[in-house]
Amino acid sequence: MIIATRVLTLMRAEGDIDIPVRILSPTQQETAWTCRFEIDWPDGTLALDVGGVDAVQAIDMALKIIGSLIYASDHHESGRLRWLEPGKGYGFPVTNNMRDVLIGDDKKFL
Repeated sequence: MIIATRVLTLMRAEGDIDIPVRILSPTQQETAWTCRFEIDWPDGTLALDVGGVDAVQAIDMALKIIGSLIYASDHHESGRLRWLEPGKGYGFPVTNNMRDVLIGDDKKFL
């Protein structure tokens, strides 16, 4: 079940396109929890299951991996990816080793 969705926008000359990011409800596995997320990139959907020792850690790790993937993407590098306003960030945290790439409000608040 989807518990949260955020829609980013990829600005293109031929028209903007939506990049939906979906976070699904964590599920308990035998020895851990997993939280699945999906990013609908223009070239296909990326879906990953992220693990944690409990549901909260699985969600936290999923959010950080989403943020890291967005900031590492060619779309971010191009400067054409935005959430609310260009250059303000995407509202996702990143892993500690990527904090130096944050922009805008992400850099200030996350």
